[in-house]
Amino acid sequence: MPPQPAAPLPDPRGGHGVGHAGVLVPWANLVMEAELPRWAGTSVAWHYARLVPASRGTALDEEFLGGLLAAVPAALRQLAALPLPRVYLGCTSAGFMLPDQVTNATARAEVPVVTAFDAILAALRQRQATRILLLTPYPEQVCDTEAASFAGRGIVVTGRATLNLRDGYAAVEPGQICELARRAGRRAAEEAQVIVLSCTGWPTFGLDRTLGRQLGREVVSSNRAIALHALQACAGGRR
Repeated sequence: MPPQPAAPLPDPRGGHGVGHAGVLVPWANLVMEAELPRWAGTSVAWHYARLVPASRGTALDEEFLGGLLAAVPAALRQLAALPLPRVYLGCTSAGFMLPDQVTNATARAEVPVVTAFDAILAALRQRQATRILLLTPYPEQVCDTEAASFAGRGIVVTGRATLNLRDGYAAVEPGQICELARRAGRRAAEEAQVIVLSCTGWPTFGLDRTLGRQLGREVVSSNRAIALHALQACAGGRR
């Protein structure tokens, strides 16, 4: 029998309607804890556990991702005393680079574990979006793999551009992301229904407005997708 959602935690302020969610944060990620509360406001209380790879590395490659996933069971145990309805795995690239390892790492979780990539897919489904412009900070090969993963799920990537970085995502400036969109081309943006900013580790808060105005398309980032998923799940639980 699949695990049943736990009862919601009480609002420590004595109010009502606050949802709760766990988040597994890659140990070098400086952005998630800053952005998620800004996206969700006071409607979601976030509870964090950090994923520390055995290598103590920070550069994005399969060894790093594998190390993060190996740390998942211990991180889930940190949250086990909390009656959380779900936990988010805050590494987008792990969700499409190593999906089998994600499945193995979360197999014994007592609550559903939703990857950031899963949250993006859910946001696209809700918007009935089948064409996206994909922007990432990742190495070229990782960006290519993500585009192929979207294609395998029936989502056309009308264009893509990446900063081709292995590390240092928190230092990316908004102007660099806007330049990525320009590099991808106006036609790719016009053909897309949604602009996807993949990666929980680069700062994207506010770019939904900036890029949205520039390109005339909705912008969904990894962190925004997680916040939207949590908000919708909380709203569903209150019906």
